[in-house]
Amino acid sequence: MAESPASWAPPASRTPAPPAPVHVERPSLVAPSRFPVPHTPEDWPIAAAMLQFPPHAADGTPVEELAPDEWRRLLQPVVDEGFTHLELATSWLPLGDLDSARLTELHDVLDDAGLTVAGAVVVRRSVLHPERGERNLAFSHRTIDAAAALGTKVVCLGIHDTLGPEQQRALWFWTAPQGDVPPASDPDVRALAVRRFRELGDHAADVGVELSLELYENTYLGSGDEAVRFLDDIGHDAVGLNPDLGNLIRQQAPVDSWEYLVSVTAPRANYWHVKNYARLEDPATGTVLTHPTSLELGVVNYRAAVRYAIAHGFSGTFVVEHYGGDGLSVGATNAAYLRRVLPRTPIA
Repeated sequence: MAESPASWAPPASRTPAPPAPVHVERPSLVAPSRFPVPHTPEDWPIAAAMLQFPPHAADGTPVEELAPDEWRRLLQPVVDEGFTHLELATSWLPLGDLDSARLTELHDVLDDAGLTVAGAVVVRRSVLHPERGERNLAFSHRTIDAAAALGTKVVCLGIHDTLGPEQQRALWFWTAPQGDVPPASDPDVRALAVRRFRELGDHAADVGVELSLELYENTYLGSGDEAVRFLDDIGHDAVGLNPDLGNLIRQQAPVDSWEYLVSVTAPRANYWHVKNYARLEDPATGTVLTHPTSLELGVVNYRAAVRYAIAHGFSGTFVVEHYGGDGLSVGATNAAYLRRVLPRTPIA
């Protein structure tokens, strides 16, 4: 029998958990002058994200129902921007719902486009949702199998679920209250989370896939320290961390320094969504405003962050994300920036 999710009350009927402490210290991220580098800047896998790709065609047809030649046309802008790697998002195409014949068609389309699927991301389908958790867990299992069938080595998962009504109305969804989230203080919910991600880790390992859990506010991955503790509780070699710094830095509230986040999370990373934000802070009033920007212009110094992570063993894919405007084009700009700042193998 399927495991029932632990019950929990909506936010209005429970006492909020106290906020996690904010680490304002800025540890040094100076890396050694010489360290092993697993790829050259030119061949490091840098994948396009699909944040701006809608789940329906212009006539309203769901993407999963389109003919292969329509998939190919929809993916052409990724090729035109110079990408050879792609992160397939279930918000665009629900991989876990495709049968083997459709997966074969998708594989052929990607091959024709010259695109390698560096990772698959399960978008906003939390395995802890009080009503949809078990269905989301089953979908995550099917997505792992689909990723393996496509030769994809990483599936990215999170605990955040669909946007709440206020978030959907806001210009930037992170400025509005989230929908219902499981209480971090409930030990039964946390134990359920650990069991379900360990179960998914077992499945991933069996089919030669790694899982990467994405940093996200107000979840068990809502700070660097929380994410590492949660990863340790899962305790599975096939489960690593996606240190998506932007998901935390964009909060319009006090946050850990980006240097602290990198120092804590980068050594556990196996996959990395990279995006950056501008932050304006007024200590006199406590006002914080954030806005998406390119990797080189935001508050996170990715030149330092990337070098530190690689020096501590990171060898995975970068996925260049950006909200607002022409995100795919900004992603291409960010990919070019990364290739400029990625370290080269030292010459003896």
